Amino acid sequence: MSSFFRNVDSESADLPFANGQTAIKSLKARAILVDMEQGPVAETMAGPLGELFDQQQLLTDVSGSGNNWAHGHCLYGPQYKDRLEDKLHRAAELCDSLQSFFVLHSMGGGTGSGMGTYILGLLEDQYPDVYRFASVVFPSEDDDVVTSPYNSMLALRELTEHADCVLPIENEALMDLSMRFEGTLNVDLNEITTNLVPFPKLHFLLSSMSPMFATSDPRQQPRRINQMFAEVFQRDHQLIRANPRASVYLACGLLMRGDVEVSDINANIQRLQSEVRMIHWNQEGFKVGVCSVAPVGQKSSLLCLSNNCCIRETFERLHTRFHKLYSRKAHVHHYTEFMDIGIMDEARENARYLIGEYAKLEDSSEGMGPPLTRRTCRLQPLF
Repeated sequence: MSSFFRNVDSESADLPFANGQTAIKSLKARAILVDMEQGPVAETMAGPLGELFDQQQLLTDVSGSGNNWAHGHCLYGPQYKDRLEDKLHRAAELCDSLQSFFVLHSMGGGTGSGMGTYILGLLEDQYPDVYRFASVVFPSEDDDVVTSPYNSMLALRELTEHADCVLPIENEALMDLSMRFEGTLNVDLNEITTNLVPFPKLHFLLSSMSPMFATSDPRQQPRRINQMFAEVFQRDHQLIRANPRASVYLACGLLMRGDVEVSDINANIQRLQSEVRMIHWNQEGFKVGVCSVAPVGQKSSLLCLSNNCCIRETFERLHTRFHKLYSRKAHVHHYTEFMDIGIMDEARENARYLIGEYAKLEDSSEGMGPPLTRRTCRLQPLF
């Protein structure tokens, strides 16, 4: 718990037990809430979780970023740079062992994409040796923000340059879905980047979990370990709209929680090695972590973080939507007010670079993995 919260009770070193109904006064989240509109942050602070956040660690404006990456990144970023640095330094000083920064933001709006990626670059400047993880939400194709393809493409360029690991989530995948304990094989944060990111810029990791949620329904039987291993590699358990079995794995991390035998894990990994397609130079590229403490409400769970070439599908869809707007220079004048139009071209080339690199790696393993079936037909690259 100390990874995400700090104890502000100066009289007691241990957190007191409570009935779950009273206010939490002795814990504060190790978090900074940033939004260029006051409404969302004010709503959070007025809600049931508001007491967890430090009033001194809030940063808001009144006018918003107008769904414009350039407004958030090029205007608000430099404008609030000093205040951001102060809040970051304050948060870092309260950490006994600073291991990483975890940035959560959207890709489609102006503040999330613009200010979020500005903060990522600021963290790289201020704390170059501390890992930077980003969990980002890509907009759906029917998103109500017309300029979301521009914002997402520009933000993607910054993520490629300044993040150590990116955990992408797609809104449509979420709609379709409607290490703090001791363990026998604990995984350190630096092991994630070391084992799952073979190339510096190809650091986009797919996330999947089984079971997806806890249920009190007695008819719902607990997942068997074989079932969990099968589910995390299925398309409908991914947080992006892609089929990892149809593409090539560069590396795969499997983080297990609960009372499980290492022999059962090894048996499932051996089975997977004959079913999924690993890149030819990393045929045994599975990183395993085991935490003996089960998640709340479940006997066991499995989290899969994989570096898979199918992520280019997400980038291809984004590139297509971007091209539809940019080919007509639609809404571009809103961005050139704050930045040079060349940044748009650089963002497009960055997306093409990512798509091309993942496609080349996929092609390099052609015919070197398990046979393809109709369910795992090859994906055709956009370029």
